[in-house]
Amino acid sequence: MSGAASPAAAGGSFLGRAGPLVLARLFTAGLTLSIPLVLARVLNLDEYGTYYQLFLIATTLYYVLPFGVVQSLYYFLPRTGEKRPYLGQTLLFMSGAGVVGALLVFALMGPVAGWFSNPRLLDYRWELAAYTAFLLGSFPLEVSLTAQGRTKASAVVYLVSDAVRASVMVLPPLLGFSLHGLMVAVCGFTALRFVATWVVCLRGVTGPLVSGPLLRAQLAYAAPFGAAMFLAIPQQNAHLYMVAGAVAPAMYALYRVGCFQLPVVDLLYTPTSEVLMVRLGELEREGRLEEGVDAFREAAGKLAYVFLPFAAFLFAAAPEFIGALFGEKFLPAVPVFRISVLGVVLSILPMDGTLRARGLTRAIFVSYAVKAAVTVPLVYFGVKHLGMMGGIGSWAVAEVVGKVLLLTRIPAALSTPRRSLRLVDVIPWRELGRASLAAGAAGLAVFVLRAAAQGAWGHLPQGFFWRVLPLAVAGVLFSVGYVVMLYVAGVRPLAVLAGLRPRRTA
Repeated sequence: MSGAASPAAAGGSFLGRAGPLVLARLFTAGLTLSIPLVLARVLNLDEYGTYYQLFLIATTLYYVLPFGVVQSLYYFLPRTGEKRPYLGQTLLFMSGAGVVGALLVFALMGPVAGWFSNPRLLDYRWELAAYTAFLLGSFPLEVSLTAQGRTKASAVVYLVSDAVRASVMVLPPLLGFSLHGLMVAVCGFTALRFVATWVVCLRGVTGPLVSGPLLRAQLAYAAPFGAAMFLAIPQQNAHLYMVAGAVAPAMYALYRVGCFQLPVVDLLYTPTSEVLMVRLGELEREGRLEEGVDAFREAAGKLAYVFLPFAAFLFAAAPEFIGALFGEKFLPAVPVFRISVLGVVLSILPMDGTLRARGLTRAIFVSYAVKAAVTVPLVYFGVKHLGMMGGIGSWAVAEVVGKVLLLTRIPAALSTPRRSLRLVDVIPWRELGRASLAAGAAGLAVFVLRAAAQGAWGHLPQGFFWRVLPLAVAGVLFSVGYVVMLYVAGVRPLAVLAGLRPRRTA
């Protein structure tokens, strides 16, 4: 055997490098989570629905207009010593995208307000335009740091930015300024974030701000992924737009609560996928790409032990979850919520990041194109005939189709001339099987608990503590059951969690 150090020995578990990002997002997840929960109690249902409609427009533009340029930093920065042109080009492109986003808000707000049957949207046109412009312009902030391997610095930025964002969105309504005060506050926050993006991204790097050859290479790489996002985001949000056009703002508020997810997926999946992309780039540069499949399986296996029980608990304890977090008036959202939980399960395999790291962005485009073709008829007929359940059902079917298409390309993406892989070789079957059995058994215990305690829960006193008590009991029962089942299957949960901690390099 060679005397060279293994990757694990040289740098620890690659997944451990995502630890600072995971910890930062974990710290701010509670603050971020407070936004919809507080607003659900401070705003009336019509205002709450309007809030969701405004941010639906902004987030759609936020994910479509970057056209893959920001994400291309994950590909180029680990492979080059000339970083400033890529950063400068990205900053200029996103500043222009922000201007385009603001213009689109002005141009489309009237038709969108008519489609949503909500003329109140027009009252927030200026605020939404400014928010969208600065939000897009500041997109590269955390990505630029993570793509350079500066995960601790990126974690600090996530920590500060998410904490301030949560504060400026929650405090104005709590102080009586309602939705208008919230929109003005987030405009100020994103403006400051835009300035910070330019300062942080260009600090410590030298060279020209723009390079023609490098710009052409960056755009050529980004174009397929950008085109995929141009299809994917409208496709993913199609059910939201269709339902918003079919029901009143108050009913739309119920639907959005049904689509609500705790930020656990973004908390773990995004930094894990980002670090996996950087790791695959490093392995390619070092001529050790055969080890890429091991990195992929490690990431997917660790995510399976978290996402599968998380999804099982949300499905089993949906009534307790919705009632505790949003209140009993939102309980009609439970059936929609249970279907939306499928998105957690579909996030176990970090496939899109793997394909981007290997330059296979056309495969992502094909996947999203097929999803878009499937979604249009599904969401139209689903909402028309089944209402809100048809909307969430059409989303679920399209997501499964897209993930299957991406999965078929992963073996080729991780194969090398010396190691040809099949689909069976890239999936962590053992981890998936053990996590599924343990999560299923623990979820069944929650259903049994509800059936046994139904009468007792109905006679609890009023108040926050008593509203949360059923969810807390279900959570303890599920957690204990899941951990016990893992031990029975030979898995040590602490060892799984240790893989998410940052580790010191040798």
